[in-house]
Amino acid sequence: MPEGDSLHRAALRLQVLVGQTVGVETPNPRAAVKQLAERLDGLRLESVEAVGKNLLLRFEGGHVLRSHLRMSGRWRVVPRGTPRAGRPWLVLRGAEHEAVLWNGPVLELDKPLAAGPDILAEEPRYEEMLARLRAQPARQIGEALLDQRLVAGIGNIWRSEALWEARVSPWAPVADVAELQPVLEAANRLMAASVAGARPLRRVYRRAGRPCRRCGSAIRAHAQGDGARVVYWCPTCQRGGAEPTT
Repeated sequence: MPEGDSLHRAALRLQVLVGQTVGVETPNPRAAVKQLAERLDGLRLESVEAVGKNLLLRFEGGHVLRSHLRMSGRWRVVPRGTPRAGRPWLVLRGAEHEAVLWNGPVLELDKPLAAGPDILAEEPRYEEMLARLRAQPARQIGEALLDQRLVAGIGNIWRSEALWEARVSPWAPVADVAELQPVLEAANRLMAASVAGARPLRRVYRRAGRPCRRCGSAIRAHAQGDGARVVYWCPTCQRGGAEPTT
């Protein structure tokens, strides 16, 4: 699933259309029924910003289009008129470029966004994030970090990496984590580096069975939470909580 850093990179690519009057098409029938083209075609795109795992595209007249990519959605910016095969969900056509949304089933116009503070905001609101996390003391921290209502933007890769950086077990209840802010700061640092184009070295993600880069113990992996997202951790460096036995 695309994470917050991927959305911020997409927002940067889409800046080439900001300030332009855009043509809007919805070639995919599932998007066409939303009548987005009828409502947005010919309007000026005023801004594009990433908020958590959402892209917010603001058009003149106060219209806000929310795009969430779910598991496989992708935004591509290409020269205007580039041939394509298939039916994208959305096409925004400017003077020289066009932005094409593939496999992005969540498109909502003029609906309020229910999300927590963005981990990649220019000035992250750590106090608010901590308050929201602390309000759910019994939840395992690895699961809570994926709840976009608490902290927006963190996904499976960066929750594993940030918890490893902070030496916190994903299985520890929030109430047992004495220092939560270092986890959030690690996520911000790693994700911001990714937005800037760096490829941070993966310490635990998809390294199950391989030695921990800090202590040499074998990295473990196990599904966690209702969504059964696989979390990766070092059982030696990251102690706490009821770890799975299998």
